[in-house]
Amino acid sequence: MTTEHLDGNALAGPLGEIFAVDVTTCTGRCASCGLTTPVASLHVYGPEPGLVARCPGCDEVVLRLVRAPGAAWLDLRGTVCLRVNLPD
Repeated sequence: MTTEHLDGNALAGPLGEIFAVDVTTCTGRCASCGLTTPVASLHVYGPEPGLVARCPGCDEVVLRLVRAPGAAWLDLRGTVCLRVNLPD
């Protein structure tokens, strides 16, 4: 595995295909260390075979996204919760 990573903004396009909101502006809590941080601040590795996002605090995996023609697999088991800001 390489030590170079992108920030969580690299997830904007791929997650934009799945969600109606910009998920990079959402706040998530790491299941491992409890750090609450915007998705945009995650450390993202990939793109092949998929995107892996790690907590900037403890480096544990919080999100995995694999895209194939006509399908996507999203694994959020490393995230306790995801706060989505919605308009009033």
